[in-house]
Amino acid sequence: MSAPPDTIEPKAARATLRGRPELYTRYAADQALLNTNAKKFWTLALLLAVIILPFTPFATRAWLGNLTVVMIYAIGGIGLNLVTGFAGQVSLGHAFFIGLGAFTAAFVGGTPGRTAGGLELEMWIWLPLAGLVPMAVGLLVAPLAARVRGLYLAILTLGLVFLGEHIFREWEFVTGGFIGRRAPEPVIAGFNFNQRQEIFGVDFEREAIFYLFCFVLLVILAVLARNLARSKSGRAFAAVRDRDVAAEVMGVPLLKTKVLAFGVSSFYAGICGGLLAIAFGQITPENFGGLAGLLLSVEFLAVILIGGVATISGSIIGAAFVVLLPRFVEIASAYIPFVGGQGSGAFLTIFQVNQILFGALIVAFLILEPRGLFGLWLRMRNYWKAWPFSY
Repeated sequence: MSAPPDTIEPKAARATLRGRPELYTRYAADQALLNTNAKKFWTLALLLAVIILPFTPFATRAWLGNLTVVMIYAIGGIGLNLVTGFAGQVSLGHAFFIGLGAFTAAFVGGTPGRTAGGLELEMWIWLPLAGLVPMAVGLLVAPLAARVRGLYLAILTLGLVFLGEHIFREWEFVTGGFIGRRAPEPVIAGFNFNQRQEIFGVDFEREAIFYLFCFVLLVILAVLARNLARSKSGRAFAAVRDRDVAAEVMGVPLLKTKVLAFGVSSFYAGICGGLLAIAFGQITPENFGGLAGLLLSVEFLAVILIGGVATISGSIIGAAFVVLLPRFVEIASAYIPFVGGQGSGAFLTIFQVNQILFGALIVAFLILEPRGLFGLWLRMRNYWKAWPFSY
């Protein structure tokens, strides 16, 4: 006599816990964020390490600033990965939305100047607006972008970068024109996240406070993006990326899916721009438009291609690689005779070496490991999980 249906799953679950802890009997368990004990342990260890880092003697102001930029780039990389990695819509206009977020933050949170205006509002207002304004523009552009794909889509989004340069230069009341404007103060209820503070008797340096704030924001946005990727909309992104005609036949609304991907990606880019404005201190139209904007967009493409396409973890790994690689090249240049700083007379400058490395790494990963550094990690993990077997 067979067991009742309602007792089959509990029995399978008990058997799983007893002998096969990584054998899932429910789809929800397989799709959980932390679905293994190893993931839970290492995620907790990594979070604690990042939190403790500012209090160690190794955390100099310069390195804390670099790590803060890593977290800001990771937020922008996650946004680009949602539209390019998960939804398959190639975008070279990411710098435009980052600049739009930066200038929105500077206008809403900044002080009025000789030519530029400012609303002098606190960060709990200007930071969400720094994401919502680019998101609104992204939703307006998305229906046009949804009509094309591939190379045509890349050229269309690239046009936004050069269009943005003109807008940023001419709209002086918001952007300050050619001279730009200062970044807004990150103040919430009188607490400035960009100043030295004493909290519960502990003295925090300015870099440490902003570092921890960006870390908390990165964790929140990364979890939200991961949940979006696991949702019905995320599966629609993947279907459109893999074969949009087949996805439409199966009932996936192409226009709605592409518009949603562009909108969410633009929101993340705007948040990244608002935080980058604080990290830079002073922003100008040249930071986000024209050739500099194109290079910035390529940097974020490098983030997702080197880190890992269609992975949230890969965006964070890629951001760390792209931001920290020039710092290590700068350190190594002291020991390499033909590499030097600008105007040093060396055969290659540090900037040129960085660009060569980025280009070479993008080509190498596209050919050898399309899933980037995250894919290499998966290969190593699966090898040791299967060892000593060869299959």
